[in-house]
Formats: sequence, C-alpha cells, structure tokens
Amino acid sequence: MSLRGDGPIDELAVPSGTTVEEHDLVTDGDVLVGGQSTVEFGLRGRNVAVGERVSVENDIEADGDCRLDTWCTVDGNVLVGEDAYLGERVTVTGQLMVSGDLDIGDDVTIEEGFEANGWIVIRNPVPALVFYFIVLSQLLRVGETDAADELAAALADGDDVREPLLIPRGAEISDDAWRVSTPATVGDDCRIHGNIRAESIRTGERNEVFGSLRAREEITVGEDTVIHGDVTTRGGTVTVAAGAQVRGDVAAGDLVIHDGASIDGTLRARGEMKLVQRTDEENVGEETADAPEAESEGDAETEGEDDTESETAGPDAAADAGESEADESDAGERAAGDAESDGSESDETRGSEAEPTEPDAGAT
Repeated sequence: MSLRGDGPIDELAVPSGTTVEEHDLVTDGDVLVGGQSTVEFGLRGRNVAVGERVSVENDIEADGDCRLDTWCTVDGNVLVGEDAYLGERVTVTGQLMVSGDLDIGDDVTIEEGFEANGWIVIRNPVPALVFYFIVLSQLLRVGETDAADELAAALADGDDVREPLLIPRGAEISDDAWRVSTPATVGDDCRIHGNIRAESIRTGERNEVFGSLRAREEITVGEDTVIHGDVTTRGGTVTVAAGAQVRGDVAAGDLVIHDGASIDGTLRARGEMKLVQRTDEENVGEETADAPEAESEGDAETEGEDDTESETAGPDAAADAGESEADESDAGERAAGDAESDGSESDETRGSEAEPTEPDAGAT
C-alpha cells in the first residue's frame, strides 16, 4: 500500500474505541498516516505506517511492525514490537528500540541510538506489502499453493480484523484541531480532544468530543454522543440523534433534531428545521387520532339513519294530515246540512203557529 500522492486514504477514519490519552493517540488496530501530514500526538497501535514527509511530534509505539517513509521526522522515541523499516533521511530525535529485524535506509539520523534484536540491514528497504506480494506471486507461479496458503495464514497471524485509524494526506492532527480536506468518520465509544474540521463529519454512538464540529457538508451526531462545543455546517444538514448532547450552538442549512436530544445553545437553520419523534410515540399518536375520526363517522351514520327515517316518515305524515283535513271538511258539511234542515223545520213550525184558525161556519 503506497502512502504517497493520492493514495487509498481518502478520509479521516477513527475506529471504535480510539482515545486520546494525555499526549498519545491510542487505538487497538493499525495506524496509517498519509504523506505530508502533521501529527502532534504520539501514535500507539498494532502496526504503524507513516507516509513520506510526515512529522510526528511525540513517541511511536507499535505492537507489530513500524514503517517510516522517506523524510519523516519523529520527535521522540520509536518502540517496535516486531520489525521496523526506515526509509532515507528519516530523523528520530529519541531512541529506536526494535524487537525484531531492522531495515534502514541511507542518511538516517537516530540521535539517541538504536537497538535491534534481529537482523540489521542498512539499505533502502522494500515496502513490506510489496515484498509479501512478490513472494506470494512466485509461490503461486511455481504451483506451491500450500506454501502460499501457509504464508497468507502467517501474515494474518490469527488476529481479528480491526478497522485501522486512517489519517489522509496533508492532515493536521493536534490537541487544538483535527483539520482534513476529506470526510471524517468517528466510530463508537471514542474520546477525542480537539476541534474537528472536515468536508463532512459522521460520529457514532457514545462518543465524547472535547471540541466543536465544523464541516462544509452534512454533520451527523450519533446517539448518546456528547459534543463539548458548537456544531456548524456551511450549507449541509445537521442531524442530532436521540440522546445526543451538544454543549453549544447548532447552525446549519437544514436541521433535524430527534426526540431526546439536548442542545444547550441556540438553533439556527437557513432552511428546514424538523423534530423527529420516537416511533412508538408516533404509533400511539396515530391510534389516538384515529379514534375521534371513528366516533365522528359513527355519529354521521346515526344522523344519516335518523334523516332517512324522517324522510321515510314524511309521506305517511302528509297522507295522515290529508285524511284528517278531509274528515274535518266532511264533518263541516254534515254540520252545515243539519243546521239548514233545523232552520227549515223551525220556519215551518213558526209559520204554522202564526196562521189564524178560521171559525167553522156551521158551528156558528
């Protein structure tokens, strides 16, 4: 793996469990540093590989191999658990202690001396991965597949595969700030000192960052992560997960805050600002909102049935009203007829009473 130029390191990747202890950057996996970078911390990891023209301003401790490319400067001691490879014009201001073999190039300066328990070869060392690739190619070419498998197993060394700490080319890593021109990713359960400046930033869960986050694009703060500073992006989206704490201000283009997050400062967003609630609460809210709708629908159906009954009863009521009017008119006619008949009878009776009775002539 070449660490020169535009190599494979295209982001700042901090694996889970990485911590900053006093003046050292400590991780359980490998440490890969791109060329022309400045690291003010010491480096402690399994295997440490540093690109050309890198300045490390404290000690380097590698449980496995350590490789320092040309023109590197280490302001401190270099302690290597296995083999060490030093390129041309490397400067070490302290001691170099190697438990295995030492390959060393020309014009290397080790101010306080060195010690190696294995072979010491003064030359321009071949990169370890290139050497292993050449050996594997030769074994496969001659048909020694079993030997190639044994070499690959020996290289793996039975260790679990762990994510390495990646520092891209041209980075500046210090207790004050971590400045890179690439995206930055932080794993889980990390403890970091310094402000992080990157193209975009994504942090995992249960981290603690003693500094601020600033990026040109999006920033994501994971659950239960504590940021002791501001979170600012130029035009991207800032997402703060549930349980996260920001002990400062938040400024973004768009802002997404999950329920349970804590922001001590002010919130500023040039675009949209969203509050995302928990899923179980959303379901309860939906059920509660559906209940009144169901009741209203039931009331509407009941009212509809009442209206239908009233409409159905309307013609019968009209018919009954018509029949009653007809009965009343018949009764009125009968009453008028009776009154006329009574009147005629009374007139006849009065007439008969008014006529004088003529005396009978025979009687006189």
